[in-house]
Parts: sequence; C-alpha cells; structure tokens
Amino acid sequence: MGGIFTDARVRSIFYQAALFALLAGLAVFAWRNAVANMTARGVPMGFGFWNQTAGFDINQTLIPYSALSTYGRAFWVGLLNTLSVAALSIALATPIGFVVGVARLSPNFLLSRLALVYVELMRNTPLLLQLLFWYNAVLKALPGPRQSLSLHGLAFLNNRGLYLPRPVYGEHAAGVGLALMLGVAAAAAYAVRARRVQARTGHISPVIRVAALAILAPPLLSYIVLGRPISFSYAELHGFNLRGGVQLYPEFVALVFGLSTYTAGFIAEIVRAGVVSVPHGQSEAAAALGLPRGRAMRLVIVPQALRLIIPPLTSQWLNIVKNSSLAVFVGYPDLVLVFAGTVLNQTQAAMQVMAVTMGVYLVISLVISLALNAFNARVALKER
Repeated sequence: MGGIFTDARVRSIFYQAALFALLAGLAVFAWRNAVANMTARGVPMGFGFWNQTAGFDINQTLIPYSALSTYGRAFWVGLLNTLSVAALSIALATPIGFVVGVARLSPNFLLSRLALVYVELMRNTPLLLQLLFWYNAVLKALPGPRQSLSLHGLAFLNNRGLYLPRPVYGEHAAGVGLALMLGVAAAAAYAVRARRVQARTGHISPVIRVAALAILAPPLLSYIVLGRPISFSYAELHGFNLRGGVQLYPEFVALVFGLSTYTAGFIAEIVRAGVVSVPHGQSEAAAALGLPRGRAMRLVIVPQALRLIIPPLTSQWLNIVKNSSLAVFVGYPDLVLVFAGTVLNQTQAAMQVMAVTMGVYLVISLVISLALNAFNARVALKER
C-alpha cells in the first residue's frame, strides 16, 4: 500500500477522488436538508407553478403579457428585458469606450484631458449612484409631456420617457428587408475579398465606402421601387400625454445610459493600454510609409492592439450583463425583478427560481465568452 502512494500520479488521482467524494457528500447533505425543510414548511419543490396565472402586470414588455398570463410568460418577459438592456448597453459602451480610449492618447491637450476626466469620473463613482443620478436627478427632473423637449417633431423627451418614431410596415416591406440582407452579404463578401487581395498584393481597397454603398443602396432602391412600403408613426400630444411612436420609459433609458457610460470608462482604459502596448516602431514605420495618423491607427496599431484588448473587453461585456440586475433600484422589470423578485415572493419556490435565474446568467455569460474567445483567436497574431 505504501508503495502505491509513493507514485505521484496515483497519489494525485486518490486526492482528487477523495475531494470529489467529499464535495458530492456535502451536496447530497445540503439537498436533503433543503428538501426536508421546504417540505415541512409546505414550500413547492417542482415547477408546477410555471403554468399558473401570474396575477400581476408588467409595464414594459417586448412580447404580449397581461395579469392573466402565466409565471412562465413572466419569466420570458423578464429575460427579454434583460437581454435588450444588455445588448443595447454593449452596443453603446463599446464604441464610446474606443473613442474615449483613443482620445486619451490624442496630441490635443484639451481633448485628452477631457477624456481623462471622463474616465476618472466614471471609474471612481459607484454604478448604483450613477444609475440613481440619471434616473432621479436627470430624467425625473425633465418637464412634463406638454413641455417636452422636441427634436424637430421626430423625437420627444420628457419625464415619462423618450418617444421615437415607430416603423409601420406595408405589404411589400419584406422586399426591403431582403434587399438589406443581400446588401450586407455583398458587403461582407467584398470585405473578405479585399482582405485577401491586400494580403497577396498589398493593395488597399476602399472597403468602408464600398460596404456602405452595398448596404444602403439596395434597400433604398427597393424602397422606392416598391412604393415606399415602410412609413413611420410619430408621437403627438393628446390631452396630457403623448401618443404614438415608440416610448422608452425613464427606467429603461436610465439603466442603458448608466450602464453604457459607466462601462465605457473601463473600456477606454483597456483600449488605451492596448494601443500603448504596441511597439512605437510600428507607428514610426506607418509614418515612414506616408500613412496619415487615422489610417495608421486603423490599419496598423488597432489590429495589433486587439489581441490585448479582447480578453479584458470580454470581462466588461460580462459585467454589463451582471450589472443589469441593478435594474431593481430604478424599477425596470428585468429578470431579477420580475422572476427572482415578484414570482419568487408569490410562489415561494425559492430553489427553483434561483436555480433558473443563476442558470440563465451563466448561459448568457458563457455564450458571450465563447463568441469573444473565438473572435480573439481569429485576430490573434499567428506564430510562423
């Protein structure tokens, strides 16, 4: 027996097996203890509540919902609300962070100092405080509907939210959508071809201009040829409130704006560090070739910096998803407020509700991590 444990490999396997058995035993004990306590208190153990009538309203939904809907329907409402906030916040925070991060390195003294002030302000004040500031001190302090701030009658902003034009789709609107998809496919194909030509010959093609033309021209032409099948409904004042258009409630606007501006401060520092990490000789070589500063940054510096930017950027995207749970403090009905809050309180199915909620956040985080890791593997420098 003693001879077996002198083998490092066998000893390692034994210790790992013992640790696994200990953890499994603790998990079984905790499960049995929880089941016994919940049974004694009459707490449901299954998911029978899923199809029961919820009995409460949700004021912001992306899918049809009423008080007569089920708890399962309420779960999907909360999930879609969380995903919409996370996706929009990521889409806004990333470009803002890149712009501010590059501005930090600008030779313009005023621009670089303004970017520095922004970064330090965002990074050194709590996110919750910023959310409450935007919600209570900014949005709730706006005038009422009759005194709404108007953008040439196209959009309105007041203490009840932001009103944007609502698209109204006619009979042949699908043709415009098909033309848009074909334009995007053509732009992607041209970009791939241009990259291959540049790698083979060194010739730089006008990818951005051609891609923009390919994406915009087909849907615009189809829109005119098909008789303008897409129109817009604008908000109008009726009585004491605005009607029509798309209403973005103050809770949604405050949450998205707060998450975006806060996370952009961290992304800006990530971008700045990534750009600074690129050897200065690369900038000098680009200048020697006659490349303007903007093109050198886009074609030489940023592609090399991405291999260092993407890993910490993944963490910031994940933070946006997790920080969106702070929606409860501004009253936005996300997954935590609707499902882990109201549904849990009404059904008392604590284990089931919390397990589902944690599982959802875990899946979302894993999907984001896998996507960015795949992109990072693609842009990483390949050793020859």
